[in-house]
Amino acid sequence: MKVSGFTFIKNATKLYIPLRESILSVLPLVDEFVIAIGDNDPDDTTQEIIEEIDSPKIKMIYTVWDTKTYSKNTEFARQTDIAKEACTGDWLIYIQADEAIHESDHLAIKKAMQKYNNDKEVEGLLFHYRHFWGDYKHFHTSHNWYPKEIRIIKNSKNIHSWRDAQSFRKFETFDYSPSDYNSERGQKLKVKLIDAFIYHYGYVRPPHMMSYKSQVMHSSYHGKKKAAKIVAKQPKEFDYGPLHRLAKFEGTHPAVMSDWIAKFDWQHKLQYSGKRNPNRPMHKHEKLKYRVVTWIEQHLLNKRMIGGFRNYILQK
Repeated sequence: MKVSGFTFIKNATKLYIPLRESILSVLPLVDEFVIAIGDNDPDDTTQEIIEEIDSPKIKMIYTVWDTKTYSKNTEFARQTDIAKEACTGDWLIYIQADEAIHESDHLAIKKAMQKYNNDKEVEGLLFHYRHFWGDYKHFHTSHNWYPKEIRIIKNSKNIHSWRDAQSFRKFETFDYSPSDYNSERGQKLKVKLIDAFIYHYGYVRPPHMMSYKSQVMHSSYHGKKKAAKIVAKQPKEFDYGPLHRLAKFEGTHPAVMSDWIAKFDWQHKLQYSGKRNPNRPMHKHEKLKYRVVTWIEQHLLNKRMIGGFRNYILQK
């Protein structure tokens, strides 16, 4: 059984992305790790970060991003596919550059891949998620944050990254067009849920860096002209809101994240008590309907979701 890891990246340092840590969290699980590296800005050091890891497992593919053609962040899915299709393993572990896997979950992951390697009814493996917000001690349990997602797939040419690269679907035919990446005609993958977590750090950045990341995301989704209008209405420093209203994390982070977490120095800009600033738009998880649904799920339904995004067929 051969295992490949894969990801895509562009401007990791400019966007405050823990790329090195993300890669290191997966390397012990794989025989090779494929990275699609976009056309980074001249003042970004993504290339150097990857080279400093100095692992013979790493294979780099250089790409040019086309967010004008692949709008609504389907360029993320296209870049994911570029990396995926260079993988040679039987299993493919997908990790986004702002995600990491805890070393304590490695054994469970290896056992699951071995167990289902020859099972044709299993096309992928489903992970639990921890979405951190603002700092490394608070995470989301809100209804509008996906609690599970596919992060390991069988190596099939018919499986493609989907929409904004959050998940995968299987297509009988695929022409790599923006409409294909957004298409509903793809089949959901049949997956097994495993006892392992993805630690998601995409919303743990210094407030000014979070605002910049938001600007970049709006640009790749809407285009620069519309993004400029949206950004003009936003504060220069992102307001995470009252963190004490979120779940408190009592566990440990992946060991590879220790140096990155040690750089945390923006706690004085975060809110740990009081009410939301009424002068800014609500975050989605702050809106009444999501707060009500979340309370019902967490307190009455034993954390089972009411509806919600579920892009997979869970095999019992």
